[in-house]
Amino acid sequence: MKPVYREVYSFDKKCYERYKLTEDILMEHAAYSIALEIYKRFPKFSKINIVAGPGNNGADGITLARILWGDYIVNLYLPLGAKSNMAKLQLERFLALGGKVKEECESGDVIVDAIFGSGLKRDLDEKIIGFISKMNKAKAFKIACDIPTGIDDKGNLRPVAFKADLTVTMGAEKLALYSDFAKDYVGEIIRADLGVSFNKYKGPTKYHVWERGDLILPIRTTQNSHKKSYGHLGVLAGEKVGAAVLASLAAFNFGCGVVSIVSHREDINIPYEIMHTHHIENFNTLAFGMGLNNHFDDELEDILIFDIPMVIDADMFYKEIIKDFLKKENIVLTPHPKEFASLLKIVGMGEYSIKEIQENRFDLAEEFSNKYPNVVLLLKGANKIIAYKGNLHIDPNGSVALAKGGSGDVLAGMIASLLAQGWHPLKSTIHASLSHSIAGNYNPNYALTPMKLIERIGNILPS
Repeated sequence: MKPVYREVYSFDKKCYERYKLTEDILMEHAAYSIALEIYKRFPKFSKINIVAGPGNNGADGITLARILWGDYIVNLYLPLGAKSNMAKLQLERFLALGGKVKEECESGDVIVDAIFGSGLKRDLDEKIIGFISKMNKAKAFKIACDIPTGIDDKGNLRPVAFKADLTVTMGAEKLALYSDFAKDYVGEIIRADLGVSFNKYKGPTKYHVWERGDLILPIRTTQNSHKKSYGHLGVLAGEKVGAAVLASLAAFNFGCGVVSIVSHREDINIPYEIMHTHHIENFNTLAFGMGLNNHFDDELEDILIFDIPMVIDADMFYKEIIKDFLKKENIVLTPHPKEFASLLKIVGMGEYSIKEIQENRFDLAEEFSNKYPNVVLLLKGANKIIAYKGNLHIDPNGSVALAKGGSGDVLAGMIASLLAQGWHPLKSTIHASLSHSIAGNYNPNYALTPMKLIERIGNILPS
């Protein structure tokens, strides 16, 4: 688990005021961090094209040009000139070394984007959009300095962005790097230290990114146990029975001792290992909403009485009664953006389009979590956001292979499985999400099905 931040200027300021470092020192470390990546990956005298902006992000790029000069063929471009004091100073140093500023872009082995860093709040102009287009089309390894140009401080595109293979972000990782939009542009993310240990640089944060190495699986360690030792999950089956079947199989494959589908239908066809009942009985966890439609509407008031953990999904986010479930504890919600928009409207937090949800994912998830601090929210997307008590936990480990109908049902079943096994709702959600993401990294990425995903759950290796 690693911390991420909305902004890092306050940490830079701490370096100046408390640690007596200078802007110059931080810049040298920033540029040298990119240089080290180039030295590691490319032989001497490779051609390195650096496109630098007019401010301090550009100054990082100019500093990089100076560091690499003599070991590589360096082409420096300044489409907007050098305007900040540091950019002007670093340009003087580069020119004193014999460097020259190029007018026209050439082909090369590496392109470094140092036009604009974090904190972008406006759309790029046509000139920069043209530069970005040329850079993206070039057949070269692409490195972004701090954050790819064109991604704003919320992680949205303004309106295009540099598509990096590697982003070297300065000081600390920014929340914007983990937006759904940014996922196609950031590539591998590496953090650069700026003259002091990260432990001295960083501060407290409400935002964390979870990595594969953080994963905890429900490995059984007690031999003297039986099936009920690992929970009894009830899954309500509505109009689309297949959704409940997928959630049930996922829960069973993820360690739950007994899983029962609750359905009022007689003709239901379910796998042999899954139990079937017509009534909500002695479950210690419930999962419902997937494929539900209006089934069980007359019983939702009765379900509210149960004091057990619940995973709520899909069709439930269009029902007014959801407001009453939010008053309970040990509740996990798993909406996708459209369902989240409906949920926000029902609870009086505003009307949003799917586009607006995606452009404000972090803000809206945090706002919802502050209003309902005892509820765990998992907002699905390219990067899943898990919100609890105003803190955001981000799972960026999933792939596009999971963009298939039924993947969400599998995820709901996995979370419910851990809840049934006695895990805390937040822990259940984080580690089910990580397992879901890891199991979903499938090749070829168009061929993953929910049943293959369920099978892969059992093949995840412990960290």
